[in-house]
This record gives sequence, C-alpha cells and structure tokens, in this order.
Amino acid sequence: MSQGEDFLRHGFTDERRALLSTSPATGAERRLALAAIAASAAIFLALVPFAKSPLPQLWAFIPMYQSALAVNDLITAVLLFGQFSFVRSKALLVLGGAYLFTALMAIAHGLTFPGLFAEAGLLGAGPQTTAWMYMLWHAGFPALIIVYALVKGPEAETRRVPGPPRAALLACIGIVAAAACAATLLATAGHALLPSIMLGNRYTPAMIFVVGGVWGLSVLALGALWTRRPHSVLDLWLMVVMCAWIFDIALSAVFNAGRFDLGFYAGRLYGLLAGSFVLIVLLVQSAFLYGRLMAAHEGEYRERRRAQEKAIELGAANKELEAFSYSVSHDLRAPLRAIDGYSRLLADEHGARLDPEGRRLLEVLRSNAQRMGRLIHDLLEFSRLGQLEAKKDRVDTTQLAGEVATELARDFPAAQVAIAELPPAFADRAMLRQVWVNLLANALKYSAGRQPSRVEVGGRAEEEENLYWVRDNGVGFDMRYASRLFGVFQRLHSEEEFPGTGVGLAIVQRVVLRHRGRVWAEAKPGEGAVLYFTLPREAG
Repeated sequence: MSQGEDFLRHGFTDERRALLSTSPATGAERRLALAAIAASAAIFLALVPFAKSPLPQLWAFIPMYQSALAVNDLITAVLLFGQFSFVRSKALLVLGGAYLFTALMAIAHGLTFPGLFAEAGLLGAGPQTTAWMYMLWHAGFPALIIVYALVKGPEAETRRVPGPPRAALLACIGIVAAAACAATLLATAGHALLPSIMLGNRYTPAMIFVVGGVWGLSVLALGALWTRRPHSVLDLWLMVVMCAWIFDIALSAVFNAGRFDLGFYAGRLYGLLAGSFVLIVLLVQSAFLYGRLMAAHEGEYRERRRAQEKAIELGAANKELEAFSYSVSHDLRAPLRAIDGYSRLLADEHGARLDPEGRRLLEVLRSNAQRMGRLIHDLLEFSRLGQLEAKKDRVDTTQLAGEVATELARDFPAAQVAIAELPPAFADRAMLRQVWVNLLANALKYSAGRQPSRVEVGGRAEEEENLYWVRDNGVGFDMRYASRLFGVFQRLHSEEEFPGTGVGLAIVQRVVLRHRGRVWAEAKPGEGAVLYFTLPREAG
C-alpha cells in the first residue's frame, strides 16, 4: 500500500485519530485545558471586585466585538459542518448548529443595541430588547451543548444521520435560522410581553432571576459534558468554552451593575475568548491534516515515479517472458506429443505382446505425459495473465456461469449445479470465464464422490462491490491450511485421489486481483467448501 493510500485509509477515514470529535483526549491535552481554565478563573476572580466600576462608553467597542464574535462563530460552524458532511455524526451536526445560532444571535444583538445604529436600535427594538436578546442568545447555546452531550458517545457516534448529508445540513441550518428569527421576533415585536430587566443602562431586580436561569443552563451544559465519558479532544475544549461562557455571563450580567462598566467590557472579552477556543483547535487540526496530506502527496509522487520505472522494467521482462513462453510451448510440448503419440501407437499395435506390468507402465507413461501437458498449459495461462490487458465491459455473470457449468457437466453428469441470479460485473469476460471454469471445476471435482453431488452458485450486490460464491458438499479442507489454497502448485489433497495441477485457484486469485477484487474460502473437513470472490461495482 502506498503512503498516500495509507493516509487516505487511516488518516481521513480513521475518525478516532483524524477528528477532534472522536480523538481521545490525552493527559497532555487535559493538562493544557486545565491550565486554560485555571488562568481564566484567576483573571475572573481578580476582576469580580471591580466589575461595577464605571468606564467610558466606547460605542465602537460593540460593533467590533459583535462582528468578531459573529465571524468566529460562523467559521467554527462551517468547519464543524464540513466534518459532519464527512462522518455524518449527529453530535457534530448539533454542535455546528449551536455555533451558527450564536453567530446569528450576535448579529441580531448588535443590530438592536440602543444608540448604536439607531437611538432605540434597529428591527423595531424596544428598551428591553437588547438585554433579552443577550439572555436568549446565552441560553440557547448551552441548551444545544446539552443536546450535543446527550447524542454523543461511543454508541451514538457509530450511528450516522440517514440520507444525504446535504439534506441534513440544510434542515439544520433552516431550523437554527428559524429559532434565531423566533428569538429575535420575541425580543423585538414581543418585548412588551417580557418582564423588564433593564432600566436605562442599569439592571432591574428581575434581572437576577432571569440571568440566574441562564447561568444555570451553562453550568448544566458543563456538567453534561463532564459526565458523558470518555472525553474526546473536542469535548475537552468545549468544557473550556463553557467555563469561559460562565465567566462571561457572571461578569456581564451578574456581578456588574449595567452597561459600560468593567464587568460589561470584561465579560464580552470572555465571550470572544470562548468563541475562539474551538475555532483555534479546529484550525490547528486542519493545518495538521493538511500537512499530512502534503507529505502523503509527496510520498505518492515518489512512489509513482518508482512505479513508472518498474513498469518500464516490467515491460521488458514481459517481452522476455512472452518469448520464453513460446519457447516453452514449442520445446516442451513437441517432445511430450511425441511421447504420448508413440506410447499410444505402442499400446495399440504391440500391447497384446506385453505382460500386464508392461501395459501398466505404458499407461503410467501416457498419463504422466498428459499431466505434464496440462501443467505446461496451466503455467502458460497463469503467466499470460500478467501480460494481457484487461478489456473491461459489462458481463452477464449469470449467463457466463451457466455456460461454464453446461460445458463441465459433460465430465460430471451426476452433479447437481444450481445457479442463482447473479449481479452483472464490469470485467474482462475472457478472464472472468477462467475464474468460473476453475471455481466450478474445483467444486465439481471435490464433490464428485458425494451422493448426491451438489454445487450452488450465488451472489449479491453490496454497497461498493459485488459478492459471488461457489458452494459444494465435497470433502472440504482444514482452515489451518487455507493460506496455501491460492498458491501455485499448492495442493491440500493427494494427486492420486484428486488429479490436478495446483494452478487453477492461483489463476482465480490473479484474475480477481487484476480487477481490484478479493478472494477467500471457508470450509470444514468432510462438509464441503465455499469459495468467495468480489468485484468492484463501479465501471472502472
């Protein structure tokens, strides 16, 4: 396997190593996350006593903060949705939706902020709109994190969202956008229905109950992430995010007095920090995977160059092998034909003069000459498979297997051969015919002594390949020796009991591998055998 193929197989498709959502958190990563939480907590504790200290009203801070937060969360959502489209994990879909929700709410919150774009804010905002937008925003995100924690886990992660990923993504985006619009509508058009939590730039007593509920949701989300073990790297950094989220709410709406004090500014900086954690680790992961991909590409290029050089050498070797094959065919078959012909002539014209032992030895001579001829034929067929170019086309495998079975039935008239409807194949028909000839002949030969002798041919279409099999009720074999089954000249039964050259199944394996398929066998001594092979479904 090439370095590029190994990366594609074990780098991208091995989710436990390639994705933050399934990569187990290491001790070093846990210590790093704990250090981030400890630093955030230390800064939070240092700021709490001064949270109510008034500061200048920097109106430019609001659009800068909201824009940065929205861009951060949108990029994070896009990266999470991109990973979802690859692994189709429900948890990733929910988490991507959570970050999309915060991005949309950050935009709406900035538009409704009083005195920023309009005296009372845009979108028909009232005096309570912006504060309630903040509360709905900061309640929605931890609620979705709780859902993420509930649907993740070793068992849930193995389940995929059914149907095309695009449909699920569009549905998620639509639901999140509808939820953000509903929250915005409630806080704008329906703000009169909500309790008053702001009086100018100051909080009313009712604020403590509202913000307490929102704060509690964040604590619940942190607890849900902690209890749903084992923790992935993504879980670890989401816990860091929720800690920063808790500090954000505490400084912005619990320990401060209102807008534009120290807690107001510091809390929003915590919010921006919380929105950046997952984005940073996703970007680091993307850079890491890109680096692995580039290394794999370079390795693939070097291997392709080596393959081209080997192909030139192989072409020259094939020409020599072809010349050798013709030489073998002529130089060995000619004397064998002479031996067989003269021994037949000797038996026909002078056999009566020989004693029984002489006639037996003469028959042994003819039998071995014929066996040597079959062996040379099979070896030449095996060697030609490496030289012939596969001319692939759509093949009716049911018809092909039936034709082969009809031809072989002349040598095994008592056998019962049942051929089910087989999926068509995209293959070289002549090569595929050799597969059926050898598999069916093998099954008929080893079940010939059974009463009755039965051979079943079946197949089915699977997701990426077609599976075919030939089952017999013959002598079977011990699976301890299965590794020898497809080797050249490898036999699991005696030549006297079951004559053959030991090349047929090697031809089967070579043809199947040429078509990028697999071949294997299952058997029990005295209970028959099943030989399987697969062919790719795609036409190419």
